[in-house]
Amino acid sequence: MKRKGMIIGCSVAGAIGIIVLILIFSGIGAYNNLVKLNERVNESWSQVENQYQRRSDLIPNLVNTVKGYANFERGVLTDVTEARARVSQMNVTPQVLNDPQAFQKFEQMQGQLSNALSRLLVTVENYPDLKASENFLQLQAQLEGTENRITVERRRFNQTVQEYNSTIKTFPNSLYASTFGFQAKQYFKSTPGSEIPPKVEF
Repeated sequence: MKRKGMIIGCSVAGAIGIIVLILIFSGIGAYNNLVKLNERVNESWSQVENQYQRRSDLIPNLVNTVKGYANFERGVLTDVTEARARVSQMNVTPQVLNDPQAFQKFEQMQGQLSNALSRLLVTVENYPDLKASENFLQLQAQLEGTENRITVERRRFNQTVQEYNSTIKTFPNSLYASTFGFQAKQYFKSTPGSEIPPKVEF
């Protein structure tokens, strides 16, 4: 009887040990997967930043080219220069992805710079000589290409964040995510009014 009790006790202890090992290995696997997804979000974020930086680097050349034309609206140039300066002053780290207010501020400042650049390019329509300038045309083409790249990288970033957020919110990953401090990341949102096509008048 005593031996039978020992066998049952060993079986129960063995079963508990197996369950504990399964939980440990499951936790290790979940943690490693969350780390990989988090790194993919950070890598995708750096691609977005690279394209924003590329745009920021083009702006001084664009402003200097436009400045060379007499009577060009100075207020438009000032808006672009100031918007670029505000964006450049913001210290953006991957931690901003965990902070909704900081992320919204970053997105808002980039939106203000986009709007200022749009106004600049619309104003150029009033200057045929400037529009025909080879230097300006090259800068405009580079800027348009960069804006397209920004759109593509933002979309990729949102896809990566969606995969990460879905993973940390599904069971049992949600248990491991909260235990190890993995937080939901922020998405880029469309600019208010972007669903309305721009009105073009000639």
